[in-house]
Amino acid sequence: MLQVTFIRENKELVVEALAKRNINAVEMISDVLTFDDDRKRLQTELDNTLAESNSLSKEIGNLYKSGEAQKANVLKEKTGILKETSKELSDLLNAKVEALNQLLYKIPNVPHSSVPKGNSEEDNEEIYKDGDIPTLHDGALPHWELAKKYDIIDFELGNKITGAGFPVYKGKGARLQRALIAYFLDKNTAAGYTEYQLPLMVNEASALGTGQLPDKEGQMYHVTEDNLYLIPTAEVPGTNIFRDVVLSESELPVGVTGYTPCFRREAGSYGAHVRGLNRLHQFDKVEIIRVEHPSNSYKAFDGMIDHVKDILKELKLPYRILRLCGGDTSFAAALTFDFEVFSTAQDRWLEISSVSNFETFQANRLKLRFKNSEGKNELAHTLNGSSLALPRVLAGILENYQTEDGIVIPEVLQPYTGFKIIN
Repeated sequence: MLQVTFIRENKELVVEALAKRNINAVEMISDVLTFDDDRKRLQTELDNTLAESNSLSKEIGNLYKSGEAQKANVLKEKTGILKETSKELSDLLNAKVEALNQLLYKIPNVPHSSVPKGNSEEDNEEIYKDGDIPTLHDGALPHWELAKKYDIIDFELGNKITGAGFPVYKGKGARLQRALIAYFLDKNTAAGYTEYQLPLMVNEASALGTGQLPDKEGQMYHVTEDNLYLIPTAEVPGTNIFRDVVLSESELPVGVTGYTPCFRREAGSYGAHVRGLNRLHQFDKVEIIRVEHPSNSYKAFDGMIDHVKDILKELKLPYRILRLCGGDTSFAAALTFDFEVFSTAQDRWLEISSVSNFETFQANRLKLRFKNSEGKNELAHTLNGSSLALPRVLAGILENYQTEDGIVIPEVLQPYTGFKIIN
C-alpha cells in the first residue's frame, strides 16, 4: 500500500508511473488527498475537543476543591456535551480512515523507473538468455505424452479424484518431484535462507498484507465457513511471519525459504497452452523471501536473480529472463523479472520463476518496520521469488532430457533421485 505522505509529496510522479500500468490515476489520487484532508481536519477537531474537555475537567476539580460547586456543575454540563461531540468526531474519523484505507488498497504499487510501459506479456523485454536448446530425436513427445508413456504422472486419475488441474505423480515421477523440492531447498539454505514449514491456509489479514486481497480474491480458493484462504504461493504465509514486527537494523537482511503446495483457481484458463503441467490448480513451489534495508534491496534483488540463474545452470536447462512491462507487473510489485525455460517439444517458453521487489508496498500493509540508526521506525523492503515452481521445470526436464531410450535425469538431481533415467 502506498503511503499518503509519499502520494502527497510525489503526486505527479505517482500519476505518471501508474500510467505505465495503463491506469489513469488522476481521480484516484485526488480522492486520496481529499479524504486525507478530511481525516486531518477531523483529527484536529477531535484533538481540540479532547484538549478542551481535559482542561475543563481539571478546572472542575479545582472548583469543587474551593467550594464553588455551582460553577463546577455548570462546567460539568459543558464537558458532557464535549464528550458527546468527541464520540461523534471519533466515529466520523474512524469511518474516514477506513474509507481512505479502502481507496489506498485499490491503488497498485508504483513501478520502478526501469519498468517499460506496456499492455501485456507481449510488451515484456527479454534481457538475458542462456543455455543450449537441445536437438531432439524424431518422434519426440510433449511432457503429457511422456508422462503417459512412462506412467509417471496421471492426469486422468487426478481429474477423477478432484478435477482438471490436480495431477497425480507416480513412481519415478513422484520421486523426481521430491528430488526437485529437496534440491531447491538445499540450494536456498546453502545461500543463507532459513527454511520454514508454513501453513497452507491464511486468514484475511495475511492475504491483505501481501496484496492478494482485494486484488486477487477471485483467484484464491476460499474456505468460507472459517474465512480462510488456501495459499496461492508461500510468499503469503512466509512474508506474514513479519506482520506487525519491528526488527532492529542489525537483524537485516532476513531470508526465508519454504516448500508448499500452492492453490490457484486460474478461472478462464483453457486451450492447448494449458495442457498437462503448463497450468494447474494445485502445484508445488519452493519460495525465497527477503526482508531488506531499503538501501540494499535492489542489490539483494540482483543477488536473487543470480541465485535462480545458478540453479538453472546446474539443471542445464535453456532459459531466458524478461523484465515485465507495467501492464504485466503484479499489483504489489515495483519490479519483476520472469524466468522462462524453453520447452523444446512444445517449441515455446514456459514461465518457471518470478522475482519481485515490492519496496515498501507490502511492508506498509504489514506494518513491517525496523529501527534505524537514529532510533526511528522505518518501513523495510520485501522481496520474493520462485526458487522454483515445479510443474514447468519438470515439464522442461521431461521434454528436453528425453532420448529414444528414456528420460535422462539431470546430473545434479541424480543423488536425490537415486536413478539416472526414466524408462
